[in-house]
Amino acid sequence: MQATMQSVPSQAGHRREVRRTGLAEVFQEQKDRVFRAAYRVTGNSSDAEDVLQTVFLRFAGQENMGEIRNLPAYLHRSAVNASLDVLRRRTETTPLETEPIPADLKLGPRADRDLELRDWLRRALGRLNPRWAEMFVLRFVEDYSNTEIARMMGTSTAVVAVLLHRTRARLKKDYLQMTRSTL
Repeated sequence: MQATMQSVPSQAGHRREVRRTGLAEVFQEQKDRVFRAAYRVTGNSSDAEDVLQTVFLRFAGQENMGEIRNLPAYLHRSAVNASLDVLRRRTETTPLETEPIPADLKLGPRADRDLELRDWLRRALGRLNPRWAEMFVLRFVEDYSNTEIARMMGTSTAVVAVLLHRTRARLKKDYLQMTRSTL
């Protein structure tokens, strides 16, 4: 009987093993989605890698993984939130950095302007209310519908529409102030 008990893993040990196997599978299935979402928000592959690690470390620490209804949406939203955290920390401490542009790539004035706009938007998002910034990124960067965003964030489509309108108005005001100050 003793030998039999030793060969059968305990329930807790078995759950940990299943959990580890499940985490590895989830990571393999979802890592590209999480990285892409993080990269689109941060504009930097190093930051996107950090976000990827952060998201899965937090996910691994979840006690109630089985209660998550839509895992891809949960991880995507986690990536957006962690990316916005990176942007907020960066705007508080150092200037925003993006990937270096290869020397052999010739950029014209339009491309330079696009880079400036992306940098400005990342800084502006880092200064916004986190919930507003998240909704903005989900809608205009990730192209989710207002209904999908409302479901993901546990609110109504009307609230999403109002907050997106306010966010766009605030960003427009900030952009106009920025362009006036550079002229």
